[in-house]
Amino acid sequence: MLVMKFGGSSVADRVQIEKVRKIVRDRLPRKPVVVCSAHKGMTNALIAAGKAAASGKQDPEREVIERQREIARECGCEDTLLEPFFQEIADLLRGVRLVRELSPRSLDYISSFGERMSVRVIADLFARNGLPCQAFDVWDLGFLTDARFGAARPLPGYEAWMKDAFATRVPEGVIPIVTGFIGKTEGGEITTVGRNGSDLTATLIAAALDAEEVEIWSDTDGVMSADPHLVKGARNIPTMSFDEAAELAYFGSRVLHPETLIPAMRKNIPVRVLNTNRPEHPGTVITRTPGDRPQAVTSIAYKENQSILTVRSERMFAHAGFLAELFQATTRHGLVVDMVATSEVSVSLSAADAELLRAVAADISHLGEIRIDTGKTILAVVGHNLPTQAGAAAHITTAVANAGVNIEMLSYASGSINVSMVIDDRDVDVAVRTLHTQLFE
Repeated sequence: MLVMKFGGSSVADRVQIEKVRKIVRDRLPRKPVVVCSAHKGMTNALIAAGKAAASGKQDPEREVIERQREIARECGCEDTLLEPFFQEIADLLRGVRLVRELSPRSLDYISSFGERMSVRVIADLFARNGLPCQAFDVWDLGFLTDARFGAARPLPGYEAWMKDAFATRVPEGVIPIVTGFIGKTEGGEITTVGRNGSDLTATLIAAALDAEEVEIWSDTDGVMSADPHLVKGARNIPTMSFDEAAELAYFGSRVLHPETLIPAMRKNIPVRVLNTNRPEHPGTVITRTPGDRPQAVTSIAYKENQSILTVRSERMFAHAGFLAELFQATTRHGLVVDMVATSEVSVSLSAADAELLRAVAADISHLGEIRIDTGKTILAVVGHNLPTQAGAAAHITTAVANAGVNIEMLSYASGSINVSMVIDDRDVDVAVRTLHTQLFE
């Protein structure tokens, strides 16, 4: 069994969906399970409609419904196919407008319609063109989650539920076209696993079904040596390890959802990243061991709009428990910390959520002098061979310095495959391009 995930750009319109149909048709002997995102831009449009309704705007659903209706008609679908969803959207947004509140629960509910409508359009087009298939909401195939709206995860036991559901609910010889990104609690409340989460849905399904491989289809030739929108000379990486791909995804690579690799790593299922617009390209295959590669660096990633909290205090000097008190505060406030650097009298940590960072700062004001800096970027250079190549980290930091970019914070743990540094947002372009030239060209 093969699990195939197609992102929003891959199912943006009929032209793209026809490409998907041909790709799926070519893989019929491998018994594909197809996981689909919403049409490109649809989730953003639904969220915008929800916010407009919460602000009191009349009929905010009109634009998003017309946009979805146009795609469905372009694909040759009957108008009746999506009418129940259009009515449900209108009813939901009417309620949001009346209470003037868009709760996390309501936000997940409105966000879910993109995938729910998309799979029905795609399955309808496929079926009319010779591919036996059926659209499924993923919860009807056993994917039940906790109630962490916006970041839900499947409940323990979901794998057994999915195996049973696929065996009993998917007819023999039928291709299931399954919603990515969304889930449902045991109580029937709709959840989402986080933005760009269809990748994660795909690997979770693959882990449940013991699939032979996961294919992630997007609009790039696999994982690249840098952001191709920023570096024109970015090149494809033919093979890489799970660890490298996970580091890159977490630190800003736009190709994969940060948690995508965890289910695949657990079951040792290869993940192949491919280009819908160039299906003949081999893309990138991600496995436990990437094979022999002489170069130290695999790829460069970056995560912008970060904030840095620095605590300076003489109390840190030879004082046990200081860091424990600091991190107890981050835990209380649910702050996810990306980087940490310490000296004898100061500690700095980075995070994406500036509001939570300020709450932590208020909580630890008694520890010493507190400073928060915003508008920062984490620049990460990842490579499987970094720990074994003498001078690799020095070469990286020297290249950044020679570009006139100040490194404000640096992290490189013993044996790490990731050299991370904090720079100013305005220096991202020059730093990434200079590094790519020095390390790859």
